[in-house]
Amino acid sequence: MSVWPAWEVREGERSTRWLHVRLAFRDGATIEALACVGEGWVCVEDVQARPALALEDLAVFADWIEGPLARACGAEPGPELGEGAGGTHREEPPGGRAGWPVVARAYRAAQERGADPVLAVMDQTGYSRRGALRLIGRTRDAGLLSPRHTRR
Repeated sequence: MSVWPAWEVREGERSTRWLHVRLAFRDGATIEALACVGEGWVCVEDVQARPALALEDLAVFADWIEGPLARACGAEPGPELGEGAGGTHREEPPGGRAGWPVVARAYRAAQERGADPVLAVMDQTGYSRRGALRLIGRTRDAGLLSPRHTRR
C-alpha cells in the first residue's frame, strides 16, 4: 500500500489534508482512493477499484487504510491496529497444502471479529476474491474449516 499527499489547506492552527491511497494486489487488482484527513476525522472522498468492490468490501477497505493514513499524518494508529490487525500484516501462504493453515487462521479470526472472512483471506494472501474463494474451498476440503452448508 502506498499513501502520498495530494494537497493541504490551513486555516489558522487547523489544517485539512488530502491523501492519495493506492493498494495493488499480485493478481493485478487495484484500489485507489482520495482521503481527506482533518482534526480527529477521516473522509474517503473517492474510491476506484478494478475489479469493482462490493459494498461490504468498503468497510474492510476502511480497516486497511486506517493505520497507513494515521502514520502518513504523523499519528500512530490505536492499539487495536497493532501488527496483524486491520490488514497491515500479510502472511505469505506457502504453496499447496502448507498454505491451508494460514487461510484457516485468517478465516476464523475474521469470523470471530465479525468481519468478512473472504476479505480477510484476500488481505492475508494477496489473492483476488476468486482466488481466495478457491483457497477457502481447498482448505474446507482438507478439513481445516467447517463445511459451508450442511446437507440434509
